Amino acid sequence: MKPSAAAAAKRVRLPATVVALGIVSFFNDTSSDMVIPLLPRFVAMLGGGPQALGAIEGVADATASLSQLASGYMADRIGRLKGLTLFGYAIPSLIRPLLSAVSVWPQVLGIRFIDRVGKGLRTPPRDALLAASAPAEIRGRAYGFHRALDNAGAIAGPLAAYLMLAGGLSLREVFAWTALPGLIAVLVLAVSVRRAPRPANIDAGPPPSIGLPPSPIFRRYLLSVFVFTLGCSSDTFLLWRANEIGIAVAYAPLLWIVLHVVKASSSTWGGTLSDRAGRRAPILAGWAIYALAYLGFALANAPWQMWALFAVYGMFFGLTEGAEKALVVDLVDESWRGRALGAYHAAVGMAALPASVIFGVVYQHAGPVVAFSMGAGLAGFAAILLPRNPSMAARS
Repeated sequence: MKPSAAAAAKRVRLPATVVALGIVSFFNDTSSDMVIPLLPRFVAMLGGGPQALGAIEGVADATASLSQLASGYMADRIGRLKGLTLFGYAIPSLIRPLLSAVSVWPQVLGIRFIDRVGKGLRTPPRDALLAASAPAEIRGRAYGFHRALDNAGAIAGPLAAYLMLAGGLSLREVFAWTALPGLIAVLVLAVSVRRAPRPANIDAGPPPSIGLPPSPIFRRYLLSVFVFTLGCSSDTFLLWRANEIGIAVAYAPLLWIVLHVVKASSSTWGGTLSDRAGRRAPILAGWAIYALAYLGFALANAPWQMWALFAVYGMFFGLTEGAEKALVVDLVDESWRGRALGAYHAAVGMAALPASVIFGVVYQHAGPVVAFSMGAGLAGFAAILLPRNPSMAARS
């Protein structure tokens, strides 16, 4: 982006819809992340081990991503972006508190499955709504801002869980309280987010086709994301590793907060960087940080190292989350946005299930050094596959 254009982009305010969707994400993630840091301990209490945790989180991640293919198609087909998004947020707010009543770990898997169906249904229409609401010159900043509030919720959630546990509540009681922020998220979305105009091509043209956008560079980009995700297991394994090294379960929410403080504080900056310098540079930098952090998790042997590694690892998200979504939108025509975003998340999902399952098996049978080194190696291979000159990655 030229200096004058960059200065102009700085002066453009984020639209009200972008801000409102960020607030929705904040409360939804507050609810979700009251659960996530406590899952490893809860699964262990129910008789599960690393393989059970890998199955639960692998199925959860894959479900969320694969269901986004259908959701992305519906977003392009009917154009009801707000309605689809609202439905996708309502499902988790109803199902998540039921974790307080489970008695065996496969029930946790079932609830996480339904929870992630909701995530899959809402994400492509919500991301398309963000793209429709933000001018192209600040699109990376809009996605980065949304991720910043999303990650801020991932700070508030573990903090609330920690305070509840410190106050004497049980894990099950904490899970029951997730209903409150989930309800607030749904109400804010219903009241504060405006409907996006229906694109003219939805009513005027034939139904959209099913499949990937025709852009070869977009497909190459999906391949690189897929390979990277094969080495990107659930972050709950990081908490498992921290517990192995000596960090008490009571401090797991605080460790989670450290991660998300860095994510939240760097996400808007990372998205803005992608508006100015192009999408590829921050994505590559983020993937490199991921590989180095995973090598650190493999070799760590003291609790203080885990605190530092969680902070470094957070920079990976800040650099990549906004840039990756913005690049998806950059590389396709507006009529393909929903399906392209759905395909992007599906690529993540198709790799997420084997990633967490394989990581859990390798971790349990070969140890953490082999498992984390495997993830670092796949990140390096993905960086080689990332397209060198995405045609619309930087606007001038």
